[in-house]
Amino acid sequence: MPCNNFKLSSRSLGNLEGVYGPLVQVVHRAIEITEIDFGVIEGVRSLETQKEYVEAGVSQTMKSRHITGHAVDLLAYLGSRGSWEMSLYFKIADAMKKASLDLCVDIRWGGAWTVDNFTNSIYTGKEAHTSYLEVCSYQGRRPFIDGPHFEVVRNA
Repeated sequence: MPCNNFKLSSRSLGNLEGVYGPLVQVVHRAIEITEIDFGVIEGVRSLETQKEYVEAGVSQTMKSRHITGHAVDLLAYLGSRGSWEMSLYFKIADAMKKASLDLCVDIRWGGAWTVDNFTNSIYTGKEAHTSYLEVCSYQGRRPFIDGPHFEVVRNA
């Protein structure tokens, strides 16, 4: 039973074309249960686009899971306005985690790269993000925060 009136737009549905089926199901389940409305801003990405993103510093790898259709980027909405406010992505991450648990699809979240399997972690989105920042600080490295990004765990 849906907990809200959110639904994916035709644009979001189009952006899910070619994405790994179980991940598409997770996104559909998450929009039903999320506290924060969101849209899918990117699913499958070409190698050329990935190269441009790496060159621009938007991505850090040429081995992006977007290229194989195993990742999505979601945009939080406040009303009709998109937002990059991290606190919104904590709530979206919680919905994605719940949906992935419901559907037995292990995911990783770009807001907490050090949590290899967010689905089966003990963390909420906010806790996972805080843990990631602490690990980066301890290791003396700059975090790469990609709150909108969700991907299927490799070998899933």
